[in-house]
Amino acid sequence: MEKNNYQGALQHPIGSGFNTKSTATEVLKGIDLTGKIAIVTGGNTGIGLETVSVLAAAGATVIVPARDVEKAKKNLEAIPNVEIEAMDLIQPDTIDAFAENFLASGRPLHLLINNAGIMWVPLQRNSHGIESQLATNYLSQYQLVARLWPALKKANGARVVNVSSLGHHMAPFNFDDPNFEHREYQTLLGYGQSKTASNLFALELDNRAKAHQVRAYSLHPGSIAGTELARDADIELFKQMGFFDENGNIRPEILAGLKTIAQGAATSVWAATSPLLNNIGGVYCEDADIAELLYEDLAVQSNAKLHQNGVLAYSLDQSSAKRLWDLTREMTGIEFNAD
Repeated sequence: MEKNNYQGALQHPIGSGFNTKSTATEVLKGIDLTGKIAIVTGGNTGIGLETVSVLAAAGATVIVPARDVEKAKKNLEAIPNVEIEAMDLIQPDTIDAFAENFLASGRPLHLLINNAGIMWVPLQRNSHGIESQLATNYLSQYQLVARLWPALKKANGARVVNVSSLGHHMAPFNFDDPNFEHREYQTLLGYGQSKTASNLFALELDNRAKAHQVRAYSLHPGSIAGTELARDADIELFKQMGFFDENGNIRPEILAGLKTIAQGAATSVWAATSPLLNNIGGVYCEDADIAELLYEDLAVQSNAKLHQNGVLAYSLDQSSAKRLWDLTREMTGIEFNAD
C-alpha cells in the first residue's frame, strides 16, 4: 500500500540535485509540457509571473485568473500560450464563475498552482465574513480545487501545488477561533495559521485524491526580493520577525539569503513537474526538494524568530488535517470529498 505523509512519514530530502540557488528554468530543463493545461493564480506578478513564463516556454497552455485583468494583460503580453480570465480570490462567487467557465471548455487540468496570496494586512473580512488572510491564502485554494475537481480527475495525472510559506512557523491552525471572533487580531498569527492550513490541506488532499492520479504538495518559495507580497507590511512587523534590526535596517544574514524571483519560482515549478515526485505526495517542499521535518514546537508568538527552513510537525498532523477538512466544508458550504 502506498504511503502517505501523515506525521511527516515521507518528509525528508530526496537528493533532487537542486538547491537554494536553482532557478525555475533550471529545474524544468528537459521536461516537455506540450499539450498540458495549467492554471496559476497570482500569475501576473512576482514568482507567479516567472512560473507562468517557464511553464509556457516548456509548451504548456497556462490560464491566469486575475483580479485586475488589464494589469495581467500588460504584464503577460510577451508570453505565448497564456489565457487570462477574471477572478478575485477574496470573492468566492468569482471563483465559482471562473471554475464554471473552465469546466465548460471541456479541457482536463494537469497543473493547478495556487500561487496567489496576501500577507501582513490589517483586519479585513470577505463577503462571507471570513478574515481575509484565511479566506485568500487557504479557503480559496479549497474552493478552487473543489470546483475544478472534475477537470483534475480528467487529466489522468494531475498535480495541485499550494505555495505556502515558512510563515507557517508562526502559528498552528486555531480551531477554537480561526476567524478572530473571540481573540485579538494579530496579522502575523493570521498569516501563519493560513499557511499552516494550506499545508494541512495539501496533506489531506493528496491522501484522498491519489486514487484518481491527482497529487498535492505545499512549499516555501524562499524569502524573495522584488515581489509585491509585503506591500502592506509595517516595518515593525519586519522587526518582530527578526528580519530588520532595531534601527530598521535589514539584517545582513537575511539580505544574504534573499532569492531572486527566478530562484523563488523554482520550487513551485519543481513540485509541479518533477518526475522524482511521481510516487510521492502530500509533502512540503523548499529549495526544489522535500524539506526537513522539524519536531520542535515553537512558542507561538508574533515576535518569534523563524527557523530558516523546514516544516513544523503540526502542519503535517493527520488528525488536524482531517479536522480542518471537515471544518472547511462547514465554513465554505462546499461538500468536497475528492471522490
